Amino acid sequence: MTLEPIQYALGAFSGGLVGLALGLFGGGGSILAVPLMAYVVGVANPHLAIGTSAFAVAANALANLIGHARLGHVKWRCASIYSLAGIAGAYLGSTMGKLMDGQHLLLAFAFLMVLVGALMLKGRAVQGDPGAHCSRENAPKVIAFGGLTGIFSGFFGIGGGFLIVPGLMASTDMPILFAVGSSLVAVTAFGLTTTVNYAMSGLVDWRLAGVFIAGGVVGGTIGAAIATRLAARKGALNTIFAFMIFTVAGYMIYRGFTQIAAA
Repeated sequence: MTLEPIQYALGAFSGGLVGLALGLFGGGGSILAVPLMAYVVGVANPHLAIGTSAFAVAANALANLIGHARLGHVKWRCASIYSLAGIAGAYLGSTMGKLMDGQHLLLAFAFLMVLVGALMLKGRAVQGDPGAHCSRENAPKVIAFGGLTGIFSGFFGIGGGFLIVPGLMASTDMPILFAVGSSLVAVTAFGLTTTVNYAMSGLVDWRLAGVFIAGGVVGGTIGAAIATRLAARKGALNTIFAFMIFTVAGYMIYRGFTQIAAA
């Protein structure tokens, strides 16, 4: 796909927004990346937008992971178990996702976002245990959550951070700040798995992904710094996270029904 210079500029700007979301929430970048790719940059094929954004989000997540790791926000053992469990699920899910109509796939994802946002609001005051870790007792629960979120991540072509964060919190009882940092390990792993699957079908635009990544590095640095400050306020990250999900979901539902009706 050949883009105009203005589209590359829009791609860099969109990547900055994606990186900001990843640094601030540990997720949400992918749910912003796909609609930005489709409606702002102008990628007509939903599957191409999904495949390209999967790589861009994975790369941005890896860059943001470095910042969170330096701040001590990553529970490496939990993140590794969760990620390994989800890789097979992500490959399976992405294989199924390629077989589904692109517009219907995005619409189904939007309704899933509404559910997750509601769950995040319900648990916004939960503080968690800063000393939480993965052991033999909770490992099966961590593996189960990792596998399930991996399937959803691959099916919808997303990094899946907005699913991984509550999944880590539910399976380990860690606070959201640690879940945000740790989720970036899984976001990177799931995104790269999905990218490989889509790339084998020629559904990744590498140059567009490149400008997304460049913008995302800048946005992610800002997001990680803001996340540290907001963590001191009870439930602030959870509330902002949930309302961001509602906003993007509402827009995607509107656009999805509009395009399906016009087809």
